[in-house]
Amino acid sequence: MSTLQVDLELVKKYSVPGPRYTSYPPATQFTETIGVAALQEKVRAANAGGRDLSLYFHLPFCESLCWFCGCTTVITTDHKVSGKYLDYLGKEMALVRPLIDAKRKVTQLHFGGGTPTFLSPDELRRLGKMIHAQFEFADDFEAGVEIDPRHVTKDHVLALREIGFNRASMGVQDNNPEVQKAVHRIQPLAQTKQAVDWLREAGFKSINIDLIYGLPYQTPESFEKTLGEILALQPDRFAVFNYAHVPWMKPAQKILEAKILPTPETKMQVLKMTIEKLTSNGYAYIGMDHFARETDELTISQREKTLQRNFQGYSTRGGADIYAFGMSAISQAGDTYWQNIKELPEYYAAVEAGTLPWTRGYVLTKEDEIRRTTIMRLMCDLGLDYSVMSGLLGIDFKEHFATEIASLDDMEADGLLVKTPQGITVTDLGRLLIRNIAMRFDEYLPKQTERRFSKTI
Repeated sequence: MSTLQVDLELVKKYSVPGPRYTSYPPATQFTETIGVAALQEKVRAANAGGRDLSLYFHLPFCESLCWFCGCTTVITTDHKVSGKYLDYLGKEMALVRPLIDAKRKVTQLHFGGGTPTFLSPDELRRLGKMIHAQFEFADDFEAGVEIDPRHVTKDHVLALREIGFNRASMGVQDNNPEVQKAVHRIQPLAQTKQAVDWLREAGFKSINIDLIYGLPYQTPESFEKTLGEILALQPDRFAVFNYAHVPWMKPAQKILEAKILPTPETKMQVLKMTIEKLTSNGYAYIGMDHFARETDELTISQREKTLQRNFQGYSTRGGADIYAFGMSAISQAGDTYWQNIKELPEYYAAVEAGTLPWTRGYVLTKEDEIRRTTIMRLMCDLGLDYSVMSGLLGIDFKEHFATEIASLDDMEADGLLVKTPQGITVTDLGRLLIRNIAMRFDEYLPKQTERRFSKTI
């Protein structure tokens, strides 16, 4: 275990807009020109690969809007809406299921949102039965769910365990009451602790806590207090996100522009303190925003170079096709991505008409596939072995990417990576800026406008 020291000036230098690379190309490249019929053929063709399945269900409802939120949500206090939504998820599954070979097994399941625990415990049980009736699961499947400690009960937790969930992630963001009030999310520490206790009592094997830096009124001192309080709960993983201020995409964030947002210098100090504190308390810095215990399978997978990355972030279960259900959900099968309709009424109308609710997508070119594999291996392995990559991709990697490799000289001079004739190795500091390194291999990035992405730091 090592403590990562952070150079604030370098962090400031590399704080520029960039993709998060949960896919490559990023979703900004998706188009509506493909058509549902062509996508159906792609989905059928994906069966030939026999890959495992990863299922994602987007449950968009929240009782109130957190003003920092960048997710696709439906804000309502009417809990009757979720029953209707489940009806349509069932109909969508019935439309998609015949396209997928019944022999393919589910190795991953994820409920995201929104707030999955907006559903009642019985509705969660109902959804679980619907899914298990349609799909066959591997014996060792991994199931993760996002929960809101403010609106979860012990029965919610027990219902989730009954249908197979064994991992949970919960948003905390910040324990400071002043910050919570400013972002419209009041969540006392006692609520978070109660949720953690229920999850552990129910036998969940992994708990992740989400925090956000860059929120109004945060200081290094106040955020260090939050970190200390959450460390006392001993989560297995942390996700510490930079607040992505994208008011052109999420108008509610304009409310925060009137608040006291931290200066860039303060944000950098908070980030530096966070990384140094977590890495000195038994957590490995996986890269991007993620930290995991040194003994966590995520950390072990990274050391063994088997770590993967997809729309749910870092994962130990790679190689699966992702079939996603619900409004705005994004799927991935082989060389194809597609996204569901983003607006709820239109999603309902499509499914009711017996039409797959797919609205836009993207089919990768051969070059896209080469660059996707390169970026994903870089972000997961924290390095690139030219010989290994050449064998994996069927190209002379060093020759193919000669321009990109040469462009890394400034990053090597800044201590983000080390180049040798055999490959590239990302340094501890480079983990913090892995998105920036990956951007050098992105063929589309020069064509993007600055406002399409949040900043990397």
